[in-house]
Amino acid sequence: MHGPTPLAGPTREHLHWPFFAAGHHGYAGRLDAFAASPAMAGIDHGDVDGACRRLVRALGEAGLLEACVAGAAADAPPIDSRMVCLARETLAWHDGIADFAFAMQGLGTGAIGLSASPELKAAVLPRVRAGEWLAAFALSETEAGSDVAAMSCAARASGDSYVLDGEKTWISNGGIADVYTVFARTGEAPGTRGISAFVVLADDPGFSIAERIDVMAPHPLATIRFENCRIPAARRLGVPGEGFKIAMRTLDIFRASVAAAALGFARRALDEAAAHAKSRPMFGATLADLQLTQAALGDMATGIDAAALLTYRAAWRRDVQRQPTTKEAAMAKMTATETAQTVIDRAVQMFGGRGVRCGEIVERLYREIRALRIYEGATEVQKLIVARELLKGA
Repeated sequence: MHGPTPLAGPTREHLHWPFFAAGHHGYAGRLDAFAASPAMAGIDHGDVDGACRRLVRALGEAGLLEACVAGAAADAPPIDSRMVCLARETLAWHDGIADFAFAMQGLGTGAIGLSASPELKAAVLPRVRAGEWLAAFALSETEAGSDVAAMSCAARASGDSYVLDGEKTWISNGGIADVYTVFARTGEAPGTRGISAFVVLADDPGFSIAERIDVMAPHPLATIRFENCRIPAARRLGVPGEGFKIAMRTLDIFRASVAAAALGFARRALDEAAAHAKSRPMFGATLADLQLTQAALGDMATGIDAAALLTYRAAWRRDVQRQPTTKEAAMAKMTATETAQTVIDRAVQMFGGRGVRCGEIVERLYREIRALRIYEGATEVQKLIVARELLKGA
C-alpha cells in the first residue's frame, strides 16, 4: 500500500465563520501563496539564525509583515488581530520557524507602535515591516519571568540619556535582532509601577550577548547584557513608570496569536494522523478502520474547533467590538496550547515507533508545542488571569 500523499496546506473551512471579512480571505490567499513559494522550501533547521533572517526578509518583501508591524504614520490603522492569527496558524502548520520569524517582528515592535514618538516610529517600524531589521521583546529575567515585579535590570536618567545595567534572558531573536524593546526598572514607584520601556539597538555601546540558549525546538534565543549602556532619552517609550502597562498592552495584542500558532501545530498533527491512519495497514484493514482510531480523531478534531472558536472570538472582540480581551485571550491561549499538546501527543501515539523518530513531522511538532504552554504566560498564569477578570465583574 502506498504512503499518504504529501499535504498541501491547512484547512480554510473556518474562514466562513462570521468572525472574518473579505480582507481576511484575501490575506489568507497571500499566505498560501507564500507558503508555496521558494522562501518556504527547505528551511534549514540546523541554521535557525540564517533561516530566520531569510524568512523575515521574504515575509517583508511579500508584504505580509504589514499585518503584525504597525505603520509609522500617525493615521496608520491598528493591527488586525484576526490577520495576525491567520498568519500564525498558517505558518505554524507549515513550519514553526516560519511562525516564529513572523511573530517576533510583531511582538518586538508592538510597544513601539503603541507608545513611541513619531520620530522613533519612523526610524524603526518601516525597516521592520520591510524585513530589513529583526526585532526582539526583552522583558524576562532569571528571577523575573511570570513575576515581572521582581525585575532588577535598571535604567537611570543621566542628562539627555538613560544608562542601562543588568541582564535579560530567554529573549527570542536575541543575538540576531537589530532592535530590542527593553523593559527596565526606573524606580518611580515600587513593583510594576516603577518600570519603563526603551528601544535599544544592537550596536549601542554597552549592549552585548551574554549567552546563546539552546532549546528543544531550536530558535534564536539568548541572554542579553547591559553594562553602562547609554541610549538617548528620546528612545524611551511612553512616560517614566509606564513600562509594565505598555508590556501588558503589547502582550494583549499578540496573546491570542499564540493560541493561533498552537492551532496551526494541532491542525498539522491531525492532518498527518488522519493521512497516516488511512494508509497504514492494520489487521487486514487500515488503522483508520479501527474504532479506537476513529474515536481519537473525533476527540482531536472537536478539541481543535473549540480552541479555534475561542481564539478567533478573542481576536474578533478586539478588532470589531474594540473591547478589552484580557480574559478572552487568556482563555484562548490556555485552551489552544493545552489542546494542541493533547492532539500532538495522540498523533505521535498513532504513528507508533515512527512518531518518535527524529525528522518525522509529528516528532518535530511534539517538541515545538511544549514551549507554547509556557511563553507569553504559562497555562497556570492564564488561569489566574481568567479568574481575576471573572472576579472583577462578579
